[in-house]
Amino acid sequence: MTVRLTINGNDLEVEVFGADDAPVLIAHHGAPGLGSRAEPRATFSPFADTFRVIVFDARGSGASEGQPPFSHEQWVADVDGLREWAGVEQFVMAGGSYGGFISMEYAIRHPERVRALVLRDTSADHENDKAARHNAETSTRVTIDLEKLDRINTGQTYDDADLRDCWREILPLYDHVYDPALVAARVEATPYRYQTHNYAFAVNMPNYDIKSQLHRITCPTLVTVGRDDWITPVASSEVIASLIPDARLVVFEKSGHSPQIEEAQRWRQVVRDFLHEIGADEQ
Repeated sequence: MTVRLTINGNDLEVEVFGADDAPVLIAHHGAPGLGSRAEPRATFSPFADTFRVIVFDARGSGASEGQPPFSHEQWVADVDGLREWAGVEQFVMAGGSYGGFISMEYAIRHPERVRALVLRDTSADHENDKAARHNAETSTRVTIDLEKLDRINTGQTYDDADLRDCWREILPLYDHVYDPALVAARVEATPYRYQTHNYAFAVNMPNYDIKSQLHRITCPTLVTVGRDDWITPVASSEVIASLIPDARLVVFEKSGHSPQIEEAQRWRQVVRDFLHEIGADEQ
């Protein structure tokens, strides 16, 4: 089911899978201004046999309206608005990459609302920027235009066309196995919203550091990451897992930034086993 919902004064494009009386799982996509519900739909719709899965284009991304601000506080409030719309007190929160930032911040602000937290290839600060630039500079796969890398990573793109150009430049770094045809297809499929992207990376990211608050996350947490993730490397996930009291870390050895795609069957089984073990799949 696809619905258009007004949440906190902004229209969101939302898709729902699964039975109305099933436990709720809300999944947040990454890459504001580049990401959309397409990835969490593909990743989590198979969980609709157990959960009521809610995926959506975040404010300013995909097909959703783009009323500012594009702040972490606002995106967290929008998640809580979706929870209220779903009519539940607690749910499973999931997020990958930048969506992991919002998922962690939601769990920090609303610990009583989150039954379990599922994270994928994310970070609790922006220290990963240094490692990412080094990985781009030393890549043996492609030669990266570092000016474009720096502009996309600091939110200095000029317009949607330029964001697309910069995205095309760095996409070869993301996967465990480089497939130029898949990269080209992703460039074509991406919805570009440069103003959202620029705000996220020029305004939000320079001050992003939630390490000192991670102890406030009280729910069981699964932290997953691809061994060859160039932009949020394993070390970032190790920090998260060490600071959240009830967290476990699983590294996927044959993946880059997207083990939910590159090792999809194993990734889903790991998540299912975790959610079943802690009873999050029970109403």
